[in-house]
Amino acid sequence: MEAKSPDLMEKLVSLCKRRGFIFQSSEIYGGLASCWDYGPLGVELKNNLQRAWWTEMTRRHENIVGLDASILMRPEVWRASGHVDGFVDPLVDCKECRSRFRADQIDATKPCPNCSGELTEPRQFNLMFRTHLGPLEDTASQIYIRPETAQGIYVDYLLVQNSARLQVPFGIAQVGKAFRNEIKPGNFIFRTCEFEQMEMQFFVKPGTDDEWMGHWKEKRMDYYRRMGIRPENLRFHQHGPGELAHYAREAWDVEYQFPFGWQEVEGIHNRTDFDLKAHQGLSGKKMDYIDSGKGERYLPFIIETSSGLNRTLLMFLCDAYREDVVDEEPRVLLALPPKVAPITFAVLPLVKKDGVGDLARQLFEDLSGRWNGFYDHAGAIGRRYRRMDEVGTPWCITVDYESKEQGTVTIRHRDDCRQERVKMDQLKSWIFERMEG
Repeated sequence: MEAKSPDLMEKLVSLCKRRGFIFQSSEIYGGLASCWDYGPLGVELKNNLQRAWWTEMTRRHENIVGLDASILMRPEVWRASGHVDGFVDPLVDCKECRSRFRADQIDATKPCPNCSGELTEPRQFNLMFRTHLGPLEDTASQIYIRPETAQGIYVDYLLVQNSARLQVPFGIAQVGKAFRNEIKPGNFIFRTCEFEQMEMQFFVKPGTDDEWMGHWKEKRMDYYRRMGIRPENLRFHQHGPGELAHYAREAWDVEYQFPFGWQEVEGIHNRTDFDLKAHQGLSGKKMDYIDSGKGERYLPFIIETSSGLNRTLLMFLCDAYREDVVDEEPRVLLALPPKVAPITFAVLPLVKKDGVGDLARQLFEDLSGRWNGFYDHAGAIGRRYRRMDEVGTPWCITVDYESKEQGTVTIRHRDDCRQERVKMDQLKSWIFERMEG
């Protein structure tokens, strides 16, 4: 029976801290709002999700390559993109309780919704973090910490295209940190000031952009379904005229039904040639793609797929959380797909004596490396199973006396608690088939 309770987020936050997925940043000093540290299991889960995305978006395509652009860029990049002048929210503060609100999300003519105090007049608040490059803090040395990863792709696209000998249509993918000085972050790791984006910018010939937009919409939704996200928790949302960003001709969100409502996990946008044209205009550098074979020269249109790694991780946790009863005892488990589970297998010796423990340790070392494993010999076997269920480990491998005599082990499956006997010398291929199949 899956958990449908309204306090699912509280349960997840507690589980994440208890089991080492996610901790509050600077907790010993009282914590820093909306900033989070990823613990041992959180790092593994995040890396697995990133690796799955990277494989899907680059290694399965001969015309999509990767890039890792610098977080710090020339200020002109952000002026050309419109972030310096346009990346702002109207802000009001309460003079009494010091609460801060976006003026477009409350009635700024009324008192503070928290304490009924007087609100300040709305003022514009730029979401970009500022810093200084060099020893002097003056306006000449002021730069911005990037609020998105896409612009690094746009300013480098011709360098990548020429060095990789790519022809339109082609894509450039990137995973990296971005920073936004959000007024009201919240919902755990869903909206934070520091986050990671997984983006792919696909450069196409003008006139073919509608076709490619449809192509990537279908591909991205299919990806989440193939990764095990339940279809009933996924949907598309199209941006209406009042929602479209200034650069977009068409925009769709892949939304997931979180405990706090339907929210975006990925955006798919037709950005036209807006970005390349803007950088060409401010830099004075020609950004045209030249198709020498056809004698054509043009600014490509861009179809963008942009997802948040942190939001994706939260989506997988929410979708995987289960509560059920096994052997008349309540159980919590994370039914994570094996490909992304932070621990792939656990080796559990039934006893530590008579060489069983030594055999289990040898088996663990033999299986480790390709996949992340866990060795646990402490406590009753049922309790060890429960610990592994709670962190999403798909397979527990029990080593016993029969393992010494017949060379077999018991594999216990996480989701249905089914058990099967497998020969030890076939374990690598057994796991490989289920991880790669």
